[in-house]
Amino acid sequence: MRHDPGSSQVLSRPRPLRVAVAVIADSRGRILVARRPPHLHQGGRWEFPGGKIAPGETPCRALQREIREELGVMVRDARPLLRVSHAYPDRHVLLDVWRVLEYRGVPVGREGQTLRWVALQALEGLEFPAANRPIVRAVQLPERYLITPLFSDAAAFLRRIESLAETGAMTGAMLLLRAPWLDDADYAQLAGEVLARSRHAAVLLHDAPGLALASGAAGVHLSSRSLMALQQRPLPEDRLVGASCHDARELAHARRIGVDFAVLSPVQATASHPGAQPLGWERFRVLAGTAGLPVYALGGLGPEDLPRARQEGAVGVAAIRGFWGR
Repeated sequence: MRHDPGSSQVLSRPRPLRVAVAVIADSRGRILVARRPPHLHQGGRWEFPGGKIAPGETPCRALQREIREELGVMVRDARPLLRVSHAYPDRHVLLDVWRVLEYRGVPVGREGQTLRWVALQALEGLEFPAANRPIVRAVQLPERYLITPLFSDAAAFLRRIESLAETGAMTGAMLLLRAPWLDDADYAQLAGEVLARSRHAAVLLHDAPGLALASGAAGVHLSSRSLMALQQRPLPEDRLVGASCHDARELAHARRIGVDFAVLSPVQATASHPGAQPLGWERFRVLAGTAGLPVYALGGLGPEDLPRARQEGAVGVAAIRGFWGR
């Protein structure tokens, strides 16, 4: 609520327009997008299909109805992916985004809209409304985020990296090279060795945006302290920027400066931070649901927790012991 300074009446903020949004993939992993008609808000831009949630309607029901009406497709199974709140100059939207797991039928533009199946990486080349940008990043991110453990023998650590790459354990995953005990020169040398061995994985460097840019790494992961000290995104849009967050304040700042994803922790008790108070899944769900950007769950988790993490609104699981061995 707010007051009009020239009146004693209390004016209500307009409620956001609630929209159910579907991320639909085909058997080749391509994503379905539709082009908005020129006469509509954000006309001419591409978007993920969906539509308004009617009063009293659940987001899931709205998703099924809108996709049936727009595309002639019956959604059989879907799970929550992300919630995005975005304020345009002329309206405020709240997007309830779902990843469609199973559907029946062949999508067609029943309302005259142009449809296109787009490869994941090609999504970056399309012009989306600003509210859709976090969705683009969410569908591109892998479900597994491997954080390197403590090690004293660099040669043994590099052999472990090679072993994971050879077995395919790193394929389609993301890797954070974290070694805060090394000085800048040693860390840069290690980063080069890891990048050379980490085939088919996106490698992020810890708190080193300059090195990430110079080395060809996929991006940077910011500690919560570094995150809160920044007032803008430290890398260009073609590189990933992740951040460690522990509460709503840090998540809000991450979104404000344009971070691509956050790692929210600790969800459960963890040996690496024994004194930290766990969030628990209920608190995690609330924070992830209002973050407005993709969130990984971290803390006492492993690959077996992926189904629960996705159910609670995470894009995936980040882990140290859970992926490298307990």
